[in-house]
Amino acid sequence: MAQLWGGRFTKETDQLVYNFNASISFDKKFYEQDIRGSIAHVTMLEKQGILTEKEKEQIIEGLEGIKTDVENGTLEITDKYEDIHSFVEANLIERIGEPGKKLHTGRSRNDQVALDMKLYTRDEILEFDKLLKELLEVLLKLMKENTETYMPGFTHLQKAQPITLAHHMGAYFEMFKRDRLRMKDIYNRMNYCPLGSGALAGTTYPLDRDYTAELLGFDGPTLNSMDSVSDRDYLIELLSAMSTVMMHLSRFSEEVIIWNSNEYQFVEIDDAYSTGSSIMPQKKNPDIAELVRGKTGRVYGALMSLLTSMKGIPLAYNKDMQEDKEFVFDAIDTTKGCLALFTGMIGSMGFNHGRMEDSAKNGFTNATDAADYLVNHGVPFRDAHGIVGQLVLYCIEKKIALDDMSLEEFRQISPVFEEDIYDAISMKTCVEMRNTLGAPGKAAMEKVIALQEAYLNVE
Repeated sequence: MAQLWGGRFTKETDQLVYNFNASISFDKKFYEQDIRGSIAHVTMLEKQGILTEKEKEQIIEGLEGIKTDVENGTLEITDKYEDIHSFVEANLIERIGEPGKKLHTGRSRNDQVALDMKLYTRDEILEFDKLLKELLEVLLKLMKENTETYMPGFTHLQKAQPITLAHHMGAYFEMFKRDRLRMKDIYNRMNYCPLGSGALAGTTYPLDRDYTAELLGFDGPTLNSMDSVSDRDYLIELLSAMSTVMMHLSRFSEEVIIWNSNEYQFVEIDDAYSTGSSIMPQKKNPDIAELVRGKTGRVYGALMSLLTSMKGIPLAYNKDMQEDKEFVFDAIDTTKGCLALFTGMIGSMGFNHGRMEDSAKNGFTNATDAADYLVNHGVPFRDAHGIVGQLVLYCIEKKIALDDMSLEEFRQISPVFEEDIYDAISMKTCVEMRNTLGAPGKAAMEKVIALQEAYLNVE
């Protein structure tokens, strides 16, 4: 067993206890961050006169060699080591001898793992930013292409008013845009370096924490060593942000599943993102959308698990905190995978424009516009509401849409109706007249599309 702390003990740890305590099976994931942090640490130690220049160069060369060998497969990270820190340090000493034993000067595994996790999380947030931007770009493309693709808008899953596919996609654009902003907020709030905090009370060595923070791209060092080694707020924030991303993906997936059904037939999912049935040859199942919806609970579970693990932990570091990694690693991998697959599915999906427009017409989504027509012809709104209610009841009995009524039928219910009622309740008019900012009218949508395009082009 490769351990860094054996001096105090006179007997070897029980194998089951060792295995239970070890974290190498999952924290090997951030070997690169561990080495990156160690290189910054020894660079600072040499600057402060704690290491010689030769010792620094030997250590850095040894660390870079370990990284190269892990990446090319000639060096395997095995459970012979308790954790990733033990693996790196033991291999360094084996390669360069005595200078390797100085790597850990002025450092504890507590501030080391806090640094590694922050570096890893920061890297992953940048990956999330790319994935979210790719999804936003696909949504913006769909918005540009569908400013005149009419469809029903829903409340209570019932057809309410006509909108466009561009307007519907724009709602999800706003959601994922907020997700992207949340990720950036987390990055900025967490971007302070814990290295140099030691176990909990700093160190007597003259470390330059500002310098290591600068070398590693942080905005500065953390200001309390106890909080530095026991802070997992940024991981809880990340899990919360990922849960919100997954909630948005799940809502969108639910709609894709509904739109893909025989009853709606709004979309055609590309063969690459769906499967068939082993017994029913006619089936084309929306598997990716269903799996995204299902995996949302997995990410929620990670958030609740870490909140529960952290709720009773006194200052400062406690071994319970080791439980953060598996939750976070799994949630990150799950959310990233769902984002990538969902973006591919939406980008390759076909939309049945005619079916969407027919659905809007046959769902009385233009009923409000018929009422507005009456109001514009001098009928009080409450009376207009009642008249249109009668029109809808008549159409339901006749199994027709408002657009299908003759002028004579309109006038039997109210003599106010004229020939221009047909233009007033057409899908085009119903949508195009709604041009307040944020509404589905083409002019309003084009303003929003320009704003969203400018937002995506900032970086």
